[in-house]
Amino acid sequence: MAQSLHELFIEELRDMYDAEKRLTKALPKLAKAATSDALRTAFTEHARETEGQVGRLEQVFRAIGEPARGKKCDGIMGIIEESNTAMQELDGAVLDAALIAGAQKAEHYEIASYGTLAYFAELLGHEDAKDLLGETLDEEKAADEKLNTIAMSKVNRQALMSGGDESEDEGEGTGFFASGARRAASAMGMAHDRSSSSRSGSRSAGGSRSRSSSRTSSSSRSGSSRSSGRSRTSSKKR
Repeated sequence: MAQSLHELFIEELRDMYDAEKRLTKALPKLAKAATSDALRTAFTEHARETEGQVGRLEQVFRAIGEPARGKKCDGIMGIIEESNTAMQELDGAVLDAALIAGAQKAEHYEIASYGTLAYFAELLGHEDAKDLLGETLDEEKAADEKLNTIAMSKVNRQALMSGGDESEDEGEGTGFFASGARRAASAMGMAHDRSSSSRSGSRSAGGSRSRSSSRTSSSSRSGSSRSSGRSRTSSKKR
């Protein structure tokens, strides 16, 4: 347990030394799993960059007179494990989106750590260490920005469109949303047909009743005329 800022500085350096070594092994696996060319290139380039960051941390240890030794970094271990799970369970653009999310978690962890370490080094008067840590901090920020650009320009939109059913007809869109629209349109069409059928039935029934009433009325008038005719004939005979 650290008892002073200097001891805390050493502890945090060891945490990052372990993190960077783990990432040098994890990044090539991420590059191999990625389906996006841009993402694959970003992981490959950052893997080489991370190897340089390990060497830079060793320079920091030498600058402050401490042996370069790592301490298990639970934060990066958890992020790497999440990415391993994603590689087992996902594929295509959705996998790429998950890999970017995991990589940016790692970058943000590193950005926070290196920013803190650089400030600790300044407070402790380790100017060389501060400059070396600042270089790595700038690289991590640039890597995070590159991942953000890849995600926003292509990968996340492809992941959005990759799920659901494929469209059967051209011009109707693709995926779940188009299928849902077709189902909704079909349901509306059936409702319209039932409504039209109901109105037609009402008109037919009404028309039948009207014609029936008309025939009944005509028959009554005819019966009345015949009855009146017989009555006048009988009067003449009398």
